[in-house]
Amino acid sequence: MTAKPLARYSSWLRRGDFIFLSGVIAVEPTSGQIIKGFEDLPNGTGLTIGQTGEFSVDMKDGPILAQSWYIFNSIQATMIEAGGSIDDVFKLVQYFRNLSDFPRYNNVRRMFFPNTPPVSTVVEVSAMMPSDEVIVEVEATAYLPEKK
Repeated sequence: MTAKPLARYSSWLRRGDFIFLSGVIAVEPTSGQIIKGFEDLPNGTGLTIGQTGEFSVDMKDGPILAQSWYIFNSIQATMIEAGGSIDDVFKLVQYFRNLSDFPRYNNVRRMFFPNTPPVSTVVEVSAMMPSDEVIVEVEATAYLPEKK
């Protein structure tokens, strides 16, 4: 699902050969539902990103794994909409409510960028909009030459 803005801003813009994506959070755009765990993802996705079937493990790891997957899936869809692919992304700025989530997030990121990872900035922040259920946000920049 392509990332849609939740307020008055553009989800992405082209400027010359560059595509700039606003920060992407794990919110289903049509319903406004925040992705909270594996159960909010398409069937079978959880098993591909680390769902164990153990209640306590999945309750702890599920939110960051599910939100990470949803965000990268949205970035991928946005890049396709822009005429490119996720491989055109060369820079990420990642905002975390808790930096201890980074290793699990990084495992999901590696699935979307299996070869050369984008250059990266990682920051811990005290809060994110629209609620405390949002635990990671990712901003992306891509190089995608205009077709002439």
